Parts: sequence; structure tokens; C-alpha cells
Amino acid sequence: MRNQKVGFDYPSNTEGCPVEATSDVIGGKWKGILLYHLIDDKKRFNEFRKLYPKITQRMLTLQLRELERDGIIHREVYKEVPPKVEYSLTEYGRTLEPIIVLMKDWGERHRERISKIKTP
Repeated sequence: MRNQKVGFDYPSNTEGCPVEATSDVIGGKWKGILLYHLIDDKKRFNEFRKLYPKITQRMLTLQLRELERDGIIHREVYKEVPPKVEYSLTEYGRTLEPIIVLMKDWGERHRERISKIKTP
């Protein structure tokens, strides 16, 4: 596993919890959101920035690099001036689509309850 969580003591002969493996790839505040927006179409860096102005340029870069390193997204650089870079889901990344859609559906169903919990 990429990130060993404190408090989990897996026997040395196992690979760890499968949920942990999934969380290592799509966990974090922004990865699921980025993947959700890539389901429909490719996006450019600044499109993500416009969709979510709260994400810093540094954090967006880090999240995209991790997803690219894990083979979830593809980064296409076009040789033009100014440089054009587009991000899209890989075939492997598309295998996460059902999970992301289920997360979206759950969030829509429970949005009101979640907002009540966050703002007493």
C-alpha cells in the first residue's frame, strides 16, 4: 500500500484491505471531484480551476499528477503556443466510473442531512 494508516495492523501475508487500496487511489478532498468531471469529457487545467476556485494550483497539480501516476488519467500535451494540456480518463480510470457515480447519487440523496450536520 502507498500510505500505511496508523492503527491498522494487517498480517504480513496479506495485501491489506481492498477499501484501503481504493482509497489510496481516489481518496482525498479533490480526486473524486476531478474524476467526476472527467466522466463526461476531457478537461483543461484552468477548467478545473474555474469549477473549483478553492483548490490551489499546487494542490490541483499534485492531485492530477498522482492520478496520472496511478494510470487513472491521461495527460495530453499539445505542441502549440501557448501550451495546451488536456486531462482525460484512461480505460483503467473508467473502471472507477461506477464508484464515482454512486458517490454522486449518495451525495444527492443525503445532501440536506449532510448540510445540517456541518452547520448546526
